[in-house]
Amino acid sequence: MGRAGFVRRLLAVQFAPCALFVAGVVALVRARSFHGRSDWHGVVPERPEEVLGLVAGIVLGAALLGLLLRPFQVRAVRVLEGYWDRWPLTAPLAGILVRMQRRRRRVLRARVDATPRGDSGRRVQADAYRRLAAWPPPEALLPTALGNALRAGELSAGERYGLTTLSSWPRIYLQVSDRMAAVLSSTRDALDSAVNLCWSFLALTGAGATAMYDEPSHWWLCGAGLVLVAVAYKGAVTAAQAYAGLMHAAYDLHRFDLLEALHYPLPTREDEEDVFAGISALFAGAERPDIPYSHQVERDGDARDGDGEPL
Repeated sequence: MGRAGFVRRLLAVQFAPCALFVAGVVALVRARSFHGRSDWHGVVPERPEEVLGLVAGIVLGAALLGLLLRPFQVRAVRVLEGYWDRWPLTAPLAGILVRMQRRRRRVLRARVDATPRGDSGRRVQADAYRRLAAWPPPEALLPTALGNALRAGELSAGERYGLTTLSSWPRIYLQVSDRMAAVLSSTRDALDSAVNLCWSFLALTGAGATAMYDEPSHWWLCGAGLVLVAVAYKGAVTAAQAYAGLMHAAYDLHRFDLLEALHYPLPTREDEEDVFAGISALFAGAERPDIPYSHQVERDGDARDGDGEPL
């Protein structure tokens, strides 16, 4: 990722969601919503120097908050994915939501297996088949749509070739082409940005509910905040589905680049799955696969193998 791409990621993924939250809290404070009836006339200062000071404060606060929260980006996504089993308060809720997800999956499966009637029935069946393909197996379902969208890629992208996706993905990602890396990075940025916006709107809604609990005429602001949370979450699910599809494409195009980077020979169609299964076992900490190395080095312009013999 170049410097421009890094700056764009910081602005879109970290700064913008934090700036929205900080600006919203500052507006509530200036309106005195935490101390009684809200007075929205005092939110925007009248003098230009006060406006500049307010903007500078929001920018500085958003930058500091973004830096503090950046190490927790993976955790922010994980929570929305539905990894709640370790927490006593959320584990029962996770079980309930997983059962609901299984019922939804069964409904989609029934639509796929049903005999279509007419053009409309075939369109419904095709849509159900497309949606079902984006779901993980029933035994691997998570409580949320975001979690299932990402898990569908994590459990099938490399497994089609014998590779365990979770252990091989960090390695194969480093072998992808520049164009693929740019697309993957852009899609991942869209996912992280939507997740952070979801958390930002949720936190801002909570702050608004705390400040205006005694002002029923302003409760619609909290409702609008929840709508924005839902929109941001839907955007995260859409980006996750696109990211899972790109993971499949990365394995389709670059799985053999992983073998070359590890100095293993390219397999035949018949033994490809066995070779990749052995490499996955190696990534998991098992014994090295019984595969000879295939070293190729350049000496005086001639390609030679690991023993120094010309190829």
